Amino acid sequence: MSENQVILQVNGLSKSFSGNRVVDRVEFEVEKGVIYGLLGPNGAGKTTLLRMIAGVIEPDEGEIRVRGMNPTDPEVRRLIGYAPQDPVVYEDLTGFENLMFYAGLHGVSGSEAKEKCRRLLELVGLSDHSNRLVKTYSGGMRKRLSFAAALIGDPELLILDEPTTGMDPRVRRTVWDIILGERDRAVVLATHYMDEADLLSDRVAIMDRGRIIAEGSPDELKRRYGPKAVVNLRVSGSAEHALEAVRSLGLEPSFSREDELRVPVDDPDEGSPKIVSALLTRGIRIDFLKVSRPSLEDVFLKLTGRRLTG
Repeated sequence: MSENQVILQVNGLSKSFSGNRVVDRVEFEVEKGVIYGLLGPNGAGKTTLLRMIAGVIEPDEGEIRVRGMNPTDPEVRRLIGYAPQDPVVYEDLTGFENLMFYAGLHGVSGSEAKEKCRRLLELVGLSDHSNRLVKTYSGGMRKRLSFAAALIGDPELLILDEPTTGMDPRVRRTVWDIILGERDRAVVLATHYMDEADLLSDRVAIMDRGRIIAEGSPDELKRRYGPKAVVNLRVSGSAEHALEAVRSLGLEPSFSREDELRVPVDDPDEGSPKIVSALLTRGIRIDFLKVSRPSLEDVFLKLTGRRLTG
């Protein structure tokens, strides 16, 4: 992509608190139209990193550029929409009044502001609750309102810190769909949910103890660091004939304790049809087939020796 499509540049960023380095020499860039996921456990430094990018706190070392400018510049603040992990909303105002307040901060007023606020409340599923005081909102509703507030200024850079924490699965899916619809911006998304990072991110940076330890698309990371995918089959007929058929493809099958044929493959989309064809050609009936693919959890385990969750 061309240089003018790079929205965010982070170079050698570090931050310490009480002598403890929380963010350690982090570098990456995000282009327009890209959702960039920061995946890591709680305490990995993701929130501190996002607060620096949003201009809330200053780094100790390194620099941040949004469209080539410092995020603390007033001109740049208008380019950034930030939804922090703990929503900044006002309990004694209604949902609609909260968004009108943020619209005013972005210089949007009058009928234009009212229309934009109504549209955003509908987008995040809060239209029916727009005239309720925020003190009556659930935690998930407050997160959605904060998300809407981050969009009020039509930012070029959208920063989302754990946007779906505390939401039920149905609402999480709705928020995912909204995030996927924001591809005209650059989006930086911090999460500790591997399914969220996998589904939403064009590129993922895995963070651990303040550092980015791996970066790439979800598929690239799984190919580079994850185990092979496994095609699991249950067949009728001779087990030896089934093993022989699969071995003829240059693969190394084995049987699990559940009497399932396990076949490690580099690419299950290419390997599965070949395995099925080899078995059926020899008259071996397939009763069950399931593909187990590597996950970002596997990648984190490979890189750190421990699991992302639990």
